[in-house]
Amino acid sequence: MSKLAVFDFDSTLMNGETIDFFAKPLGLEEQVVAITTEAMAGRLDFFDSLISRVALLEGLEISKVQTICSDLPMTCGATEVVSGLKELGYTVVCFSGGFREATRKACQKLGIDADFANFLHSKDGKLTGKVGGEMMYSDAKGDMITRLQSLMGITRADTVVVGDGANDLSMFAHADTRIAFCAKSILKEAATHCIENRDLREVLDIVR
Repeated sequence: MSKLAVFDFDSTLMNGETIDFFAKPLGLEEQVVAITTEAMAGRLDFFDSLISRVALLEGLEISKVQTICSDLPMTCGATEVVSGLKELGYTVVCFSGGFREATRKACQKLGIDADFANFLHSKDGKLTGKVGGEMMYSDAKGDMITRLQSLMGITRADTVVVGDGANDLSMFAHADTRIAFCAKSILKEAATHCIENRDLREVLDIVR
């Protein structure tokens, strides 16, 4: 029987927020972190927060983006949870309201089957401050998970979701096993399980 496990990327599979790492060399980390915090707590519309944060990245060199993305810190247990879920028959997917520049490399390293994220626009070797993609809206993850379930013939009973922020709520609505990982209060309220230690191997204890 097919089973599906969907992970958020930033602050779930990866130990931090990709956009905060991008903002640091521009001296804008504090400003971006403040917006990210409000969005993940559900106090700001996700689309609006994404547009405003990416606009601040205008001028960042693509070479710097690539360097940052090649060295993002994975959360403890990320490799083990992916391999463990695959041994249990799960297809493992990553949804990110962040950027495929980051998820592509990380998910290849982790052995994740597919990743869905947004794309940063660039011109003449620098970011333009614009972004596009299928994960830009607060309901995007919910829409994508139902499409995958339909395509793969997987029910919500055989779906596990893991996330930490408000923009994971929409995918939580379509899974019977909903794991809030070191999460904001708004997501914990919608979860069936909560993990408070930053160790993704605890996911395996829940699904076995």
